[in-house]
Amino acid sequence: MKNPPLIGGFLFLCYPVPMLNEHKPALFRFSFFPTYEENIKFLAQNLADSEIWDFSDSVEKKFAILKNYLEYSYRRLKEESKIFYTKNNEFCIFNTGLVTSNQEDIFAFFEISKSVRKDKKELAPYYFKGFFKHSDSILLEKFGEFLPETANFFEKPELLLLNPKYKIIPDIEHIITDNKTRFPSHLQNADDAELRRQLKGAIEDVTKKVRTNYKIAIPQYYDGKVQLLLPLCLTSGSPNPDLALVIGKISGQEIYSAKTCLTLKMAYNNARLIVKPQSDWLRP
Repeated sequence: MKNPPLIGGFLFLCYPVPMLNEHKPALFRFSFFPTYEENIKFLAQNLADSEIWDFSDSVEKKFAILKNYLEYSYRRLKEESKIFYTKNNEFCIFNTGLVTSNQEDIFAFFEISKSVRKDKKELAPYYFKGFFKHSDSILLEKFGEFLPETANFFEKPELLLLNPKYKIIPDIEHIITDNKTRFPSHLQNADDAELRRQLKGAIEDVTKKVRTNYKIAIPQYYDGKVQLLLPLCLTSGSPNPDLALVIGKISGQEIYSAKTCLTLKMAYNNARLIVKPQSDWLRP
């Protein structure tokens, strides 16, 4: 199956992407995408195994989660030197970490830019050719059986699971001071004393729950570290979480530290880098 053409445009990236000012996202600095939107749509709807790539409140399909996933997967693959090049650097590929419905790996395939060949200044040295599955002849012709592996976001699998014996110590003041705009709208104008009360109660509640069901904790990847996410229910009478509490293991101690919280969109984007979350509380 051939890829359709792409439509140009910039990535709509959610947290944790920093403001890049005059710089483009890393993937766009690496490759020119002449018709980006259509290829993203093709990848999501025709090539990759079925998955929800937009948030539930999205008015139209923009595949924001998928775009964020590809950008950060590329960054990690570059760090791990898992982008493979042909001997003359004419072509290169990386493993997207996605698979088809038949569980075939999907690769992003690039050709060196013509302007680079002519020694002209080019911000993006490569030109995107398409997304292809493992068995596609174009990959086999250029790279044979030696194709790159997926990005690795963790070295210690035990970090992906919460140890219910460890104590969770939250920095309540820091969470409120740095993240007030992430709180539900009806709490953003509340005074700090009320926020402290609500937050303290929510953390105590989820701490009790996670001790009997450690699977509530969902791993996320951020800033080179694996952390865990816990649901915080701050709205009275609502069973649905409002925020995700981020906890991180303190080295050498039986302690998790909690210094920040995320909106559920932020949390899902970070968690999806490791694996598609299978959770009752963290959903697109």
